[in-house]
Order: sequence, then structure tokens, then C-alpha cells
Amino acid sequence: MARTALAVDGGPPLRRRAYPDWPEPGPDDLDRVQAVLTSQDWGGSASVVASFEQLFAQYHDAAHGVAVSSGTMALELVMHALEIGLGDEVIVPAHSFVATATAVSRVGATPVFVDIEADTYNLDPVRVAEAVSPSTKAILAVHFGGVVADMDRLQGIAEQHDVDLLEDAAHAHGAEWHGTRAGGLGLAAAFSFQNSKAMTAGEGGILTTSDERLAAKARSITNAGRLPGRGWFEHFELGTNLRMTGLQAAILAGQLERLQDQILLRRRRFQRFQRRLQSVQGIELQRTPRGASTQTRYIVPGRIDPRMFGTTRDQFVQAVQAEGVPVRSFYPHPLYSNPVFQGRPHRVLTCAVAEGACLDSFWLPMRLFMGTDEDAADAARAIEKVHAWHKPAQGPTNGSP
Repeated sequence: MARTALAVDGGPPLRRRAYPDWPEPGPDDLDRVQAVLTSQDWGGSASVVASFEQLFAQYHDAAHGVAVSSGTMALELVMHALEIGLGDEVIVPAHSFVATATAVSRVGATPVFVDIEADTYNLDPVRVAEAVSPSTKAILAVHFGGVVADMDRLQGIAEQHDVDLLEDAAHAHGAEWHGTRAGGLGLAAAFSFQNSKAMTAGEGGILTTSDERLAAKARSITNAGRLPGRGWFEHFELGTNLRMTGLQAAILAGQLERLQDQILLRRRRFQRFQRRLQSVQGIELQRTPRGASTQTRYIVPGRIDPRMFGTTRDQFVQAVQAEGVPVRSFYPHPLYSNPVFQGRPHRVLTCAVAEGACLDSFWLPMRLFMGTDEDAADAARAIEKVHAWHKPAQGPTNGSP
């Protein structure tokens, strides 16, 4: 691409149109919400909640779903239901949203921070094997960006050491590993329906599992310790109220119906974007392992090599944003560097990859891939434009002067 003045330096931006908005209401969402409003059953006991739980779990290859108020609460619910607590350890990746680790701390257990793979941004199974101790009770794998972690290798480690394999699937609605969807791969999984997620009701979450006893315990905890068929004022577990509302479930039912088409759309748009960048040196997008047969592309992480690309990650982000394409820097620090863990029990293995990602990595939001082919192509063109301006000069080859 020819050198054109960058927008960050005062040139014209490559793109002035906004990318598609998210969340995006569906054509019948108002009717779904109206049906709940007129039913006078707006709470967690609404039939629409039970229906959504069943449909979501079935779609994600699990027998049971327990809908809750947020993805964060879904993670904490998994820990409570498995009776993980003081003296126990749970292995978590060094990069994720903070709830992945605070869910462990909030039940009194110890998060063990383990490095990620440089190319997938998911838990590194080699490092996980090194981190297992006699106190380990579970491995919590995050499917980062909607690309499923290597569940075969992680399951092998879990079985070898007789610990539970859990999924933080907040990014992975509809994602698959060898044809089995996230949510049905580990003993249990936690999904988020927060405002930015690929399925959203503004807030909300769900726990999925095929373990009947675990599901029953989780449901009782969610519903103030009650049990099916017993009195409203009889409480059998030390529970709380994590229930999802009927209004949220109604919106999510419509979101679930549209999910598969949206995944396919993002796949097509991402493939065009990816093809355009093949000749751009110094940028590497998240690698998809062979087993990750379907990816949600909730976010697309990547890495900048300053020597080959010609500029730093931060300069890259600033320049691409100025061209009209939303992009953001990766996490500013690994999870264990958050002040919340200072003075709280935790264990950290060497996490050189995770620490490096704070300096050289970025991510693109899914809405870049939810519009037209040209929308996706514009994102690639903006990166090409920035690269053309900054790329290192090529030296002489084949003995040419």
C-alpha cells in the first residue's frame, strides 16, 4: 500500500463511518419483553427463565443450566457448589477479567496464576502441569476471545491429578472444541451476558453442567437454599439470591436464536480481514488450535513485533484508532498485579508470556466483523496503511547495490 499521511499525524482518516452498534436488538425483542410484562411474573420463577436455561444448556451440550444475575456470580457459584474453600487451590490464567481469579478468592481458596500460550492467549497446558500441587482442586480454563483452550491436554492433566476441569466461557457462546460446544467440555462452565458479550441482556450469567447433583446444589444456592417441592420458607443450603429475571431471560432467548447466524457472519468477515493481512509483516493474530472448530471471535487479540512492523504496540493502537477503526491495548498488567491480590493468598508461577503481552498485544472488538465485507476490509486497510508508513526499509538483496 502506498504511503499516505496517517490520520494521527493530521492526514485524512481512512474511515469516517461508525462500525455496527452492539448490543443490537432483535425484531421481536419488544414482543418477548411485553409478554413477560403482561404475565405479572417478572422474577426468577418465571417460566421463560426455566425455558431459557434448558435451551441454552442443550445448545451448549450440557444437561443443566442455572441462570444467574451475572457471569461473575456464575463463576462464584461454581466454586460454592463444588465446596472449594480455605486451603484449596484453583489454577487460573494470568490474563483474564478479574472475576476469573476473584471468584476463587471470594470462597477463601487460593488462585494460582499460570502463564498463557503466546499464540492462542489461552492457558498453557505445560505450565498448568507444573502448577498442580496436593492442594489443587480445579483448573479454570478461559476460552479467550472465543477460541476454546486445549481441552484435550487440560483434561488429561485434570484426570491424572484427580482435579476438576472448569470453563470460564464468558467469551465463548457457541464456540466448539472438536464439535462439542463450550459449556459441555468441563465439569461445569460459567457464561456471561454482560453488555458487551456475544449474547447479552445487559447483565446476567449462567452455569452449565451435566452433573445432576452439582446442578441441584447450584440451583439451591441460587434460590436462597430452597429445594424443589419444599416450602418457600424452608431453606436447606447456605444460599443467596442470584436469580435471573424473566425480562433478562426473554431477551436472551432471542439472542440465542440469532447466535449461530452471527457466529457465521463474524467468521466470514474475519476470514476476509485475515486474508488481507497475510502480507503484513510484524503482526500476528491469535492462532486457532485445530480442535477449536468453531470460534465466536468475541474479540480478536494480536501481537505487534516493533522491529518488523516498524512501530510499538501503543503507537500502532493510537494510529489505527485515528483511522476510524476501534482497537485497544491488551490488559495493562497480569491479573496477579492487581492491588486486590496484594496481601491476599495467591501463588504465581513464572508468567513471561503474559507479562510480554501487556507490552506488545492488542485486541479488536467483534463489531468490526458484524457489518459488511467492506467494514471488515476497512479494518485491514487501516492496519495496512499504518504498516506502509512505519515498515522498516528493505535492504538490498541478491547482491544488488
